[in-house]
Amino acid sequence: MTETEAAKAGQAGQATGGRTAQLQHTGLRHGWTTGACATAATTAAYTALLTGEFPDPVTITLPKGQTPAFALAAEELLGRGRAAMAAIVKDAGDDPDVTHGALVRATVRALPPGSGVLFRAGPGVGTVTRPGLPLAVGEPAINPVPRQMMREHVAAVAARHGGTGDVEIEVSVDHGEEIARSTWNPRLGILGGISILGTTGIVVPYSCSAWIDSIRRGVDVARAAGRTHVAGCTGATSEKVAVAVHGLPEDALLDMGDFAGAVLKYIRRHPVDRLTVAGGFAKLSKLAAGHLDLHSARSQVNKEFLAELARHGGGGDALAAAVTGANTGLEALRLCEAEGVPLGDLVAAGARDEALAVLRGAPVAVDVICIDRAGVIVGRAEPRGPRGR
Repeated sequence: MTETEAAKAGQAGQATGGRTAQLQHTGLRHGWTTGACATAATTAAYTALLTGEFPDPVTITLPKGQTPAFALAAEELLGRGRAAMAAIVKDAGDDPDVTHGALVRATVRALPPGSGVLFRAGPGVGTVTRPGLPLAVGEPAINPVPRQMMREHVAAVAARHGGTGDVEIEVSVDHGEEIARSTWNPRLGILGGISILGTTGIVVPYSCSAWIDSIRRGVDVARAAGRTHVAGCTGATSEKVAVAVHGLPEDALLDMGDFAGAVLKYIRRHPVDRLTVAGGFAKLSKLAAGHLDLHSARSQVNKEFLAELARHGGGGDALAAAVTGANTGLEALRLCEAEGVPLGDLVAAGARDEALAVLRGAPVAVDVICIDRAGVIVGRAEPRGPRGR
């Protein structure tokens, strides 16, 4: 899209910027996360537990308001009506996801009033065995956002059909333990199967060439709209934080994903006054260490690098050793926070300096925001560069 075409599209009211426009530009079909599938299966199973009938298809509401419908692949009332099971086949769209085609099951059992919603890992869903993840050791590997989605849908079904909302949800995935061997779960200490993941419910397909091209078009659109400040974000959560901090409009947002290098190299040739890089602490630690592709298959968090940063931040040998032996980047961050070492700020500064090195003197000021999995800011680096303060 040329700048003239972008301007005309904007005048016509078309979506020309942000995550939605980037996805439209790639021509790739999005899919659904394991968390969305588990939520749909839970909704169908609990509805059947209260009414005796499984809704098929079953419709859920995702965190951003989308309302997809899912066909049931299996359904069963169990234990003379004391439990119900529903299953959804995961469709990852055009993303090369190892869980594409997996059968995600939710078995819902009624609990005594006041019990709340409890989660259990069924066959094929992992259990957390090491610290450093957003779940406690011993918990089923069902991440916080999918848990919240399931709780909300259980409450909605209970309100609709006169239930108490007190249930146990057992999530299982057929052949999940085998699928997990192709993921980082065993190395992270998540044993027995895959994790139930997702922050938006939607799988965004990352064809490298298509997504990099969409990043370039995003920069073109922002420049055509007269934006002088854009944000390259690794995902939906960091995008929300960038908007909250800087008040940026949608057409100034670039869904960078793992392609930090693509953003920096294109902006080097097509500069804007200011670039904010926003993302998860672990991903941005890779950028700080010199990696421009942040995908887990192509770069990993370097604990020795983080340990050296901790030393520069005033940490001693004992802290550096603990950071080196940490299970995840998040655990390394928490270890440093407990000792008063600002590892998040150090990573943000390192990521900013690496970005400036790639920009090679282009007239762009860069600042960096690091967040944790909950979207809490854990590190900042103020603008620096030819246009920085």
